[in-house]
Amino acid sequence: MTRTIVVVLVGASLAAGASVYSARRNAATGSEMAAAANEFLASLNEQQRSKAVLAYDSPKRVDWHFIPKPERKGLQIREMEPNQRTAARALLRAALSQVGYDKASQIMELENLLAELEKNRVDGPLRDPERYYYTVFGKPAADSKWGLSVEGHHLSLNFVVDAGKVASSTPSVFAANPAIVKADVIPAVKKGTRVLAREETLAFDLLKSLSSDQRRQAVLADKAPAEIRAAGEAQPPTDAAVGVAASKLASEQSRLLRELVQEYAHNMPDDVATRRLEAIESAGFDKVHFAWAGADELGVGHYYRIQGPTFLIEFVNTQPDAAGNPANHIHSIWRDLAGDFDLPIERKGS
Repeated sequence: MTRTIVVVLVGASLAAGASVYSARRNAATGSEMAAAANEFLASLNEQQRSKAVLAYDSPKRVDWHFIPKPERKGLQIREMEPNQRTAARALLRAALSQVGYDKASQIMELENLLAELEKNRVDGPLRDPERYYYTVFGKPAADSKWGLSVEGHHLSLNFVVDAGKVASSTPSVFAANPAIVKADVIPAVKKGTRVLAREETLAFDLLKSLSSDQRRQAVLADKAPAEIRAAGEAQPPTDAAVGVAASKLASEQSRLLRELVQEYAHNMPDDVATRRLEAIESAGFDKVHFAWAGADELGVGHYYRIQGPTFLIEFVNTQPDAAGNPANHIHSIWRDLAGDFDLPIERKGS
C-alpha cells in the first residue's frame, strides 16, 4: 500500500510540475530555469534552504555520481511538502526537454519496481523514488552565474547558467535497471517498459550495418567493460577518439550515427540541444568516431562510445537487472570535452 501511495504522489507532482512549466514555455531555458529555481527556493523553509542552497564555488558542485549513495548533497524529495515537490518538478521540467523529463521521471519510477523485486534482500541499497536530491549553487538571477544539480540513483543532471544562458549541461547521466522490464510486478511500471530504448536499438542498428572492414575498426574488444570511464570524476577522460570515423561511413550509416547522437542531445531543451549539435558540426561531424565492445545481441554485455572533438557519449549494459536477467542494466552519459561543470579540463602536459 505504501508504494502505491508514493506512485500517486510522484505522479501528481509530475503533472503539476508540467503545468507550471507550460506557462513559461517560450522563455529561453536559462531564464526559465532561474525563474523555476527561485519559485522552488521561495517555497522552502530555512532548514530546507540550508540543504538545498550551497555556494557556487562549493566543492560539492563537482561531486557527482549515479550510484545509490547513502548520502548526497542537496534536499531530497522525501523532505519536501506537496507544493515544494511541485516546484521541484517544475524546475526539473524547465531544465530538460519533454523527452528528457519523461526519461528522468521513468527512471525515478523504476525505484518502486526495484524495491519490490528486492524486498526480500537483507542488505543492499535503499530503493526509493523520493531519494532524489536538488541543489542550487549560488543565486539564480538574470546577471549571475549559478548551478543546479538533480541527482539520485541512476540519474545525475548538472547545469551551469551564466547570465541567463545554459553554459554547461554536463555530466548528464540517464541509466535504467531493468533496461527492459520483463514482467508485470507493480501497476506503475508495465512489462515491456524500456526507458532508454533508442539509445540501445539505434546503436545495434548501426553496428549491424557495418561492413567487415568497418567492424574491424569499430570493435575494440570482444568483452564489454564493466562500467563507463571516469564515473564520479569531475572531468571526462581525454583519450583520443577510437573506433570507426564518421568519414568512413556510408550515408545511411552516417544517418544512424547522427540520429543516435541526437537522441542524447535532445534530452535537453531545444536551445541547449541545438548548441550541442552545432558545436559538433562546427568541429566536423566526420571526426566523430563510433566504437563498440562486447556482444552484438541483447542479453549479453555490450558497450559503445561515441566521441568527437567536443563531446563524449558512453553506454554500457553488462550488469544483470534486479531479477537476475543478464545484461539488462544500462548506464549512459554525455560529457563535454571542453570541460564539464563549465570548468576547463586540465590536459596532460598543459
